[in-house]
Amino acid sequence: MSAFFVTATGTEIGKTYVTEKLIGSWLQDGRDVRALKPVISGFDPRHPEDSDTGHLLKATGKALTLPEIDTMSPWRYAAPLSPDMAAERENQRVPYSDVVAYCKRAIARSDSKNATLLIEGIGGVMVPLDETRTILDLIDALKIPAILVCGSYLGTLSHTLTALLVLRHRGIQVDRVIVNETNGSTVPLADVVTTLERFSEDIKIETLPFDPKFSENG
Repeated sequence: MSAFFVTATGTEIGKTYVTEKLIGSWLQDGRDVRALKPVISGFDPRHPEDSDTGHLLKATGKALTLPEIDTMSPWRYAAPLSPDMAAERENQRVPYSDVVAYCKRAIARSDSKNATLLIEGIGGVMVPLDETRTILDLIDALKIPAILVCGSYLGTLSHTLTALLVLRHRGIQVDRVIVNETNGSTVPLADVVTTLERFSEDIKIETLPFDPKFSENG
């Protein structure tokens, strides 16, 4: 079994797009691939097909039904804000311990079936989940490697190296960095990769070139 936590340097970087691509590639290789996005904000129940949850269900071949949505994303909030803020708008709070336990059960189930599990986070590495915990705390609690998604825009080098620094500081293994090419970036994709390689030591740097069929890669 292998389980990975897909996180990013910030919001709107393309985590879901990259996760979909990983799922598709690994399914083609004959792997049993599963996915979770346990916490999601900006979720519109009238149009679940447009959500990250809907995209991941489609990628994994699951039906867009309420039971499947509940399994993929048990904690859903309407406001397009950080989870702590979105939950507060609904007079709730993200139940951090429950999220950790839910993800650990999913990891154990995948382990028993020799499957690959991708757990997609929300926003960037340091997005708050509740009053004191962030996505970083969740990754640390799950004890699985992270896949870090970044863009190729001007400024991504600082954002990416900062994210790598905090992940390393917690002792979290980074399986790879995937540079999701930013549409219209003034920085060549190859230059971003070359610079990241200088600072990333032995971490693999992979790229996902911009696909014009998608107006926003994720």
